[in-house]
Amino acid sequence: MAVVTMREALNQALREEMLRDENVFLMGEEVAAYEGAYKVTKGLLAELGDKRVIDTPITELGFAGLGVGAAMAGLRPIIEFMTFNFSILATDQIINSAAKMLYMSGGQFKVPIVFRGPSGSAFQVSSQHSQAIESWFSYFPGLKVVMPSTPADAKGLLKSAIRDDDPVIFMEQERMYGNKGEVSDDVEFTIPLGVADIKREGTDATIVARSLMVPMALKAADVLEQQGVSCEVIDPRTIRPLDIETILKSVKKTNRVVIAEESHPYFGVSAEIGSQIMERAFDYLDASVRRVSGADVPMPYAKNLEELAIPGVDQIVAAVREVAYLD
Repeated sequence: MAVVTMREALNQALREEMLRDENVFLMGEEVAAYEGAYKVTKGLLAELGDKRVIDTPITELGFAGLGVGAAMAGLRPIIEFMTFNFSILATDQIINSAAKMLYMSGGQFKVPIVFRGPSGSAFQVSSQHSQAIESWFSYFPGLKVVMPSTPADAKGLLKSAIRDDDPVIFMEQERMYGNKGEVSDDVEFTIPLGVADIKREGTDATIVARSLMVPMALKAADVLEQQGVSCEVIDPRTIRPLDIETILKSVKKTNRVVIAEESHPYFGVSAEIGSQIMERAFDYLDASVRRVSGADVPMPYAKNLEELAIPGVDQIVAAVREVAYLD
């Protein structure tokens, strides 16, 4: 075990899987010579060469399509988007080709490809570069959607994503690359997709949080502990497939739930989780499901307005107090 940053954990996962399987290769803008816009691919070109680590032109639709074709031919591409906002330009290849090919070919073509890169808000990069669009990709059958919140989860989940035979959307929160945590140095360390993690056990309320909201939820749980409220924090880690059973088990124990997310509230992941809780655990609820989401506006550029648009500890604490009938 060693303490590393999120970017270092991702780098370890990429290196280990590329050394393990010669069919794995990495492609994207500035991933090779520049070693990645966020240095996640540092050192890979020097170690593995320019046939395995490939710089592309600024054409997301083009290199995403090239990756899908390579996956159909038996390779295992990792496509890096400099930011997931740019994946919007490649959605035809992701949604109409990668997600549907196994089904449309009657099982003849697998598409073992990973689309990865930073997602969600960064620091003052404004509305076109600060979108949390996981609900968009989660809507489509055929795609798996992963959102790690710790360095260990990032490494273990990315290794599993690379080994998976289905297309995986792997979203790394841009603000979290420098976050540190203990990570296994075992080259066979993996975390299965579709399994939630209980980040903190509690008895009075459940907080379901993902990505950037996980450390926020854990801080909120610390505050609430001082106020006499014991919170359980559940990190789904994988949005599709969703481990709803772990969430339901927690809700049945605590009888109250708050869902915290960075993304917009309308038609989002929290709406789906909340709906499933209401359908499958209604009789266990002592209060209605409460959601804490980002503001329903394009992300502002101004720092003070940006801070208002992203939910934080205070909003989560207030929501838990509400479902616990303390306010």
